[in-house]
Amino acid sequence: MQALVFESTGTAEVLHMHEAADPVPAADELLVAVTAAGLNFADIYRRQGRYPLAGNSPYVAGYEGAGRVIAVGENVKGWKAGDRVGFADVPLAHASHIRVPVEHAIRLPEWLSESDAAAVLLQGLTADYLLHDVLPLRAGMHVAVLAAAGGVGRLLLQMLKHQGIHAFAVASNQDKQAACLELGAEAAGGYDTWAKEVREWQSTGLDVVFDSVGTTLTESLDSLKDGGRVVLFGMSGGALSAFDPSRLQLNSHGILGADLWTYLTSGEERQRRADRLFALIKEGKVTLPPVTEFALSSGAQAHRLLETRSFSGKIILKP
Repeated sequence: MQALVFESTGTAEVLHMHEAADPVPAADELLVAVTAAGLNFADIYRRQGRYPLAGNSPYVAGYEGAGRVIAVGENVKGWKAGDRVGFADVPLAHASHIRVPVEHAIRLPEWLSESDAAAVLLQGLTADYLLHDVLPLRAGMHVAVLAAAGGVGRLLLQMLKHQGIHAFAVASNQDKQAACLELGAEAAGGYDTWAKEVREWQSTGLDVVFDSVGTTLTESLDSLKDGGRVVLFGMSGGALSAFDPSRLQLNSHGILGADLWTYLTSGEERQRRADRLFALIKEGKVTLPPVTEFALSSGAQAHRLLETRSFSGKIILKP
């Protein structure tokens, strides 16, 4: 097999192609020929050394992708060579072949391409649990979505609109804010101005702020109505801003930590949630992000593009 690897952390220049023997599936695994793999900021952070690395050098990033089964372990039932499969939480995905635990395998509908599955599964399942699991959301609520032009934000905006929930989008420039308005946000602002603008949009404050940035925590709390909640599901901006926890009591505010892996507890749960996402896509309630494809061998170029943060959409690596 071929894989995009790095031996030491650093800039995108540390990435290169590496050839190794094809992996052999364990008894409860599928061996998958990867057709498309998603590139995410977590992959950038691992290459930079900001996230811990598992295993030994050479390191292979990637957790999300899709492909076709080429072999099955002896204990696997219900899967066969040729079946199409997606996955959102399987390491070492930036390679031509990957071992997928059968509990992590997601069946793809016939109408969804493998590239589109790789472009939507991780962020789509994240948006799905934020909508359905973290706290009760009802039609008519007012919420803000930070990093709204990113992979999760784009999908979450559309899901919120489908549920009749009013959304304010926070994005870094006017082009991204305009895109968020097209996706269903009722209003939008930038990071320097949103805390003021959201109060002009909803003077009594917000029911919920979906915050994946972290350094914006103080502004997120200031934007809440009495009894409102911040859902903190990422820290892309770095370390959390400091705040006095006693302030939460004064206005009955709360901060809820949220992580996708809490909810992907079984093969059945992965498939159920994925099928719910697929249904929204098929019905036209959710549109796929614009996709930019790179050959796996051009992975360093793909990393550099994502790092600029000027890119809006999804980057796919194709072995």
